Amino acid sequence: MSEDVHKKVRVSRQTEDLKILLHVSETIGSTLNLQEVLHGVVEIAAKVARAQSCLIYLHEPAQHELVLRASKNPHPKILGRVRLKIGEGITGWVAKEKKPVAIAKDASLDSRFKLFHNLPEDTYHAFLSVPILHKGKLVGVINSQHKKPHRWDGHTVELMEGIAHLIGSAIENARLYEETKKKAGQIETLSKVSGTIVSGKYLEEILHLIVTMAAQMMGSKICSIMLLDEVKQELAIKATQSLSEAYRKKPPVRISKSVSGMAVSEKKPVSIRDVRKEKNFAYSELAQEEGLVSLLCVPMMLKNRVIGVINTYTAHEHEFSEEEVHILQAIANQSAIAIENTNLMEESLASREALEVRKLVERAKGILMKEQKISESESYRLLQQQSMNLRKSMKEIAQAIILASEIKM
Repeated sequence: MSEDVHKKVRVSRQTEDLKILLHVSETIGSTLNLQEVLHGVVEIAAKVARAQSCLIYLHEPAQHELVLRASKNPHPKILGRVRLKIGEGITGWVAKEKKPVAIAKDASLDSRFKLFHNLPEDTYHAFLSVPILHKGKLVGVINSQHKKPHRWDGHTVELMEGIAHLIGSAIENARLYEETKKKAGQIETLSKVSGTIVSGKYLEEILHLIVTMAAQMMGSKICSIMLLDEVKQELAIKATQSLSEAYRKKPPVRISKSVSGMAVSEKKPVSIRDVRKEKNFAYSELAQEEGLVSLLCVPMMLKNRVIGVINTYTAHEHEFSEEEVHILQAIANQSAIAIENTNLMEESLASREALEVRKLVERAKGILMKEQKISESESYRLLQQQSMNLRKSMKEIAQAIILASEIKM
């Protein structure tokens, strides 16, 4: 082949590469939605690598894990659930070393390979894995796979590295955008909770509104408020946004024999990665039925006193961040204030009601003493007797006597 032909081929290939990278740039620049970015990239990457599969794992630094977040082939039930430790499997090795790996055939025989029984791609022959980096920091890994043996040429590997380089900053920007939206939502939720507390609504309505808002903010499968019975040393559900009758009717749990009880006893949040495997979780069968996995339980604190807990469950394994714990704790403490304020208001109303009844009874006693020439104790016994005989309250009997006396006048 002549030098001119080589040059034309090289220019043609470079032009094609630029078109691909421009397409990637347009795709990732058209949205700040993380899933849309990832979905667009896996489609392009699969075409570039001429692969039957393309997967993107994102790095979660807090958990030191890689999590499957996007796939060219539909895997709705396992996205977000397949997790790898850094260094685990070929993908984990690429993440740790920040170097690409290209295997032409029998990828499953590689010593670094890790089998996932729910991923059909585990049976594929050819495997190309490239780290996604941003300013030298690990963002994730992109994998392309062929069902049959396939030789990865240096040009394809370089092009995939170029795509990975482009999407690294896009993913970070999308994550930052989502984090900003999440924080804005948290502030709005806290504001709504504060508004609910001073709304003058009844306690049951207040608690229901709080668990509904908390569930939306946390992305919970189920969120509930359990209040403490100090005499029985039990926690019982008082509010939940769940429609599950089985969960709503869940019996109270003992403080000494429950995960929620640990939050009360220790006066600090408790999180469980998988309640189905937790021996101190009293209702593992219910968790299986309802699809409950991870739990965050925070105490509802009133000064240094615990009056209950807020529980939030996810439908998949989740490591709760410090920020999530702090925001739910803030809601729990505000809820405690709402309960205390409502109880004080109810006690105040009860006290005023008792004082009013006492005044009416005193007036009625005076009327009976005067009209029937009887003692104070006799007049009181007469009021009690009438109350029992007529099945009316002392207030109603006293009001009737006062009204009859006023009519006579």
